[in-house]
Amino acid sequence: MSLTVCTWNINSVRIRLDIVRAAVERLRPDVLCLQETKCQDDKFPLNAIRDMGFPHIALNGQKGWHGVATFSKRPFARIEKGEFCGKGDARHIAVTLDGAHALGKPLTIHNFYVPAGGDVPDPELNPKFAHKLAFLDEITSWAPLKPHAGNADHAIVVGDLNIAPLETDVWSHKQLLTVVSHTPVEVERLGAFQASGPWVDVMRRFVPPQEKLFTWWSYRSPDYTANDRGRRLDHVWASESLAPSATAMTVLKEARGWEKPSDHVPVAMTFG
Repeated sequence: MSLTVCTWNINSVRIRLDIVRAAVERLRPDVLCLQETKCQDDKFPLNAIRDMGFPHIALNGQKGWHGVATFSKRPFARIEKGEFCGKGDARHIAVTLDGAHALGKPLTIHNFYVPAGGDVPDPELNPKFAHKLAFLDEITSWAPLKPHAGNADHAIVVGDLNIAPLETDVWSHKQLLTVVSHTPVEVERLGAFQASGPWVDVMRRFVPPQEKLFTWWSYRSPDYTANDRGRRLDHVWASESLAPSATAMTVLKEARGWEKPSDHVPVAMTFG
């Protein structure tokens, strides 16, 4: 028995339903978490998602921007939506599965889409970057994310966190130090968020920190396979109680080359 959780920034769910279906067929997740769905809740293609084998659906969407959604083969005991920085953006949804699954006790899955932060890594010159830093500060201190240790329920943080924290999470540490997503101030903020759980970066249990690991390749690159200039912007973190149960990981890199791709690829983590 096992439980597989998949996370993917899909960059518009209605445009890319075909590749969502293809990824589900390949990865067979029990829970699928999407970010940047760009779809209002009342416009969401619910029938298509149910046809993929997910009868349980939790949505937090808005028109044309942002949006997160979590689909599950197992019922939800609870759904929660976080709202941060007073902007009304749809950037978080959490679902809790009861203990009737392979992991033996309740599991809460937090699905996040952290602001990208614009192009200029200066909060005084760039309001988008200021928003990103403030968002990270708020989720670091947010009570529902504290702490998941000891005999507490299992918990996972997944999503497009829009930061590549390690030198090996980018194609060139030196060249990207002043590029949004890898600047020291962002890496420091993400580290504080991770430590606040504390959360375990379970992806790096399968690919050691000294090895390159990417989940995103820019649309600006004419052939992402030619130079492999990627970044790891998508993450799977587990509570300390759950992390030892991680048994397998797949980063579906080939999805970046599918027809009408997202610039991100799915990451699937199996527990149990």
